[in-house]
Amino acid sequence: MATSNKIALVTGGSRGLGRNMALALAQKGFQVVITYNSRQDEAANVVAAIAAAGSKGAALQLNAGDVKSFQGFFTQLKNTLQETFGASTFDFLVNNAGTGLTTPFTSVTEAQFDDLMNIHLKGVFFFTQQALSLMNDGGRIINISSGLARFALPGSSAYAMMKGGVEVLTRYLARELGQRGITANVVAPGAIATDFNGGMVRDNPEMHARVAANTALGRVGMPDDIGGIVAFLCTEEARWITAQRIEASGGMFI
Repeated sequence: MATSNKIALVTGGSRGLGRNMALALAQKGFQVVITYNSRQDEAANVVAAIAAAGSKGAALQLNAGDVKSFQGFFTQLKNTLQETFGASTFDFLVNNAGTGLTTPFTSVTEAQFDDLMNIHLKGVFFFTQQALSLMNDGGRIINISSGLARFALPGSSAYAMMKGGVEVLTRYLARELGQRGITANVVAPGAIATDFNGGMVRDNPEMHARVAANTALGRVGMPDDIGGIVAFLCTEEARWITAQRIEASGGMFI
């Protein structure tokens, strides 16, 4: 596929779902900047895979929960856009970076709560706010939520609460940025077999069986089930979709 001059920024793109999203975007012909927190080696592998798909890629370090670092990050991004892509702006923002927590409500500590809030809610709010000055009109914002914002499983209260907040934020982004032709949508995966949350779904046979039994399509989700949905939302065909929550869970708990 011919390479597009449109550029996507995927946070947390070095592994798991973010990696799959980055590669799906590259396969659509989009150019991709990913961020990573600590695993520069994994990020470099994704950039190589983007190149193998026929697109240009770059990787930048980002702590998605450290709002004070964002200004420096966007200065770096500006330089990378110019040096790697010959561009001064980008088109698509995928807020994917995140960590998990499975702890009973009564045991969640303030430190754990703050960590989740900084990465999943406060970080997404202010990262998106700062990204807008570099984002083209007609762009796309895709926020990654979770099936846990719709159904309740014990131990996910704090994590799901943050994702619920992101879903509300997304509707406001759609409303306030619509005048710039920017759409904002949520993709909410169900249980996916990745290393997320310590590989809880992928590596635990009992959890695997329980998820499959409660899913209409009878299996656990895979990263390949998600990346293509994010890539589709960045295509011209998806231009009239905004303020929507798209759950990709194979029909969990319906």
